[in-house]
Amino acid sequence: MQEECLICKAPLEYLDTDVLMECAICHKQEPSKTRCVNGHYVCSECHTSGMDAIIAHCLHTESKDPVAILEQMMSMPFCHMHGPEHHVMVGAALLAAYHNAGGELDLPKALSEMYSRGKAVPGGACGFWGACGAGLSAGMYMAIATGSTPLANEAWGLSNQMTARALGSIGAVGGPRCCKRDSYLAIREAVQFTAEQLGVTMELQPILCTRSAQNNQCIKMRCPFKLKAELPKEETLEVIEEVRMLKENPSKGKRYQDVDTMMEDLL
Repeated sequence: MQEECLICKAPLEYLDTDVLMECAICHKQEPSKTRCVNGHYVCSECHTSGMDAIIAHCLHTESKDPVAILEQMMSMPFCHMHGPEHHVMVGAALLAAYHNAGGELDLPKALSEMYSRGKAVPGGACGFWGACGAGLSAGMYMAIATGSTPLANEAWGLSNQMTARALGSIGAVGGPRCCKRDSYLAIREAVQFTAEQLGVTMELQPILCTRSAQNNQCIKMRCPFKLKAELPKEETLEVIEEVRMLKENPSKGKRYQDVDTMMEDLL
């Protein structure tokens, strides 16, 4: 079992209804459905401590690949296997890559807005709201990039379509949640949608998960980013079967009296 609770490393549990809890770090009291099996609760603000590194990294990267930017942030100390930090990182990675790929954007202002909006989405929204924070983050990215407001026309439509595409892709895979998988899915949809609707082409590296062992609820072979061993080709399978058969029934194999005759057959 991998570590989940930031305090005692025990697994997390998700309640059906909100309960008043006290953060084990800052002692702020607030309603929540999430705690560890030993009763420890860590508020979103403490859980995402150190997230200011997101803005610094996205301001200085020259990458046009949001997945590459995301992977670098996922390796930072503030980022856990699961958590609301992903609700900021997805949109921030997309904004930085969009800007570097030629999208017109005031990047410092955009990242500051993304940070503010993303942090407003609580952990567990995927299961309790029916709206994964990574998918919402992709929609926030589109809203910021296009300057959407509740009274906007085209930008409003694009932002909601972006959220719908991301959530549709995430929902199609099914649960349990995985913040890494859902972030990859949201970004993949956003890169394609941005090219289609905004005419800005970001780069996208092949996505392969390297964190399966850290996820207690990994869906294994159902995950579209699971590392899979290459399957043997048909000819190789035939050879394997022939060798197995000869081991079981040596009499079925052809025997040679000398090397020259054997080489003639081989050639």
